Parts: sequence; structure tokens; C-alpha cells
Amino acid sequence: MSDPTVSGEPRASAPETAQTLDRGLEVLHLLSRSSGGLTVTALATALGVGRAVIYRLVATLQARDYVIRTEDGRVRLGLGVTRLHLAVRPMLAEVATPMLQALADEARATAHLTIAEGEQALAVAVVEPTWSDFHVSYRVGSRHPLSRGAAGLAILRARDGEHGLAVTSGELQSSAHGLAVAIPDLPGLEASVGVVALQELGAPGVGAAVQSAAAAISAALRG
Repeated sequence: MSDPTVSGEPRASAPETAQTLDRGLEVLHLLSRSSGGLTVTALATALGVGRAVIYRLVATLQARDYVIRTEDGRVRLGLGVTRLHLAVRPMLAEVATPMLQALADEARATAHLTIAEGEQALAVAVVEPTWSDFHVSYRVGSRHPLSRGAAGLAILRARDGEHGLAVTSGELQSSAHGLAVAIPDLPGLEASVGVVALQELGAPGVGAAVQSAAAAISAALRG
């Protein structure tokens, strides 16, 4: 049934519209966590709705290039999401940089903001400490599996409902020590904040500083 109209313009139906939008966003979120895509049946089960609902959502998202249907019938993310993702990265870096700089200087270590792209960790912002002559070189655009390095492990732990600090040593670079925590309360975005240094990062103050930076970045991104 079509939406009721007044003078040729759709009349707002906030609950229904919000629910449809929420389901569409949830479809994108589920697909972002599945490197091989998902079937319509799997999406319907995950959302607790009928297959007909998923077919309508997928058709709408496909028209905007946000998803694609492959020959095997699976639904995968499309190039439209990639374009949005590329547009968002500079904003994430701009918002996070002041907090990362404060963290880097306090920890005397290189600070970074990392996001998940499928099963890969991608560094979108990196800040080196102002008051340290020796620090780990880490560049924006660096990628590695989520299963390696503190930044990725923190995101994986958050997926399992654990939000504690992830600590690693020598996993991505010999003699480098990493410490990271997932950024909380960011629906649709999996990200972490961390530091990496040549010295061990076991001091409680460093962990507290990383957690504080993660909370501050979360608050800034949520406005």
C-alpha cells in the first residue's frame, strides 16, 4: 500500500520509515562483517523478518549501488558503500587527530585510529609524539588482518562483547609493543584507538589514557 499523501506530497510515517531505514542499515552492517556475502535467507533470519522484506530492502539498496547480487544469489556490499567509506575517512581523521595527539604525547608513543574493513584493519589516522625522538613509524593506510596487532584484536574482542584493552608484542613489527581498545557506542562503525611503541606499554596510566581517548573520540563522532 502506498504512503498517504497530502497535496501530492508524502505524509510522514515516522515509525514505519524509521524501521525500514533501520533494517536497511542493519543489512549493510551484517554484510560488512561477512567477507563472502550472505544469502537472503540468512539476512531474513538475522533480522527476524520474512524473505519478502529482505528482497525489498536489497532491491532498494541495489538500485543505489550499496549492495550487489552475485550469480550464486548471495548479497554483498557494492561500490556505493566504498564511495561513502572513502568520503567518511577524512572526517574521522579530522575529528580524532586532536585526541590522538594528546594521547601520543601522554604515552610518548605513536597513536592511531583504526577501522575494520571486512576482516582487515585499516589505519585512518596516525599521530606521532611531539616529545619523543624514538618512536615506531606507522603510516595512514596501513592494513593488516584483524587477528594480528592490538588494533585489530580490540575490534574482534568488541564483536564478542569484550571491551578491555588488547596488548601485543612484536606481532606486526619486531620489538614493537601495541595497546588498543575498541571505540564504544558507534553503531555501524567498528574502530579502535591504540598506541604503539618500542618500549613496553604495561603502565596502568597508558591504558587509562587510551581508554579515555577512545571515549572522547566516540563522544566527538556522535556529536
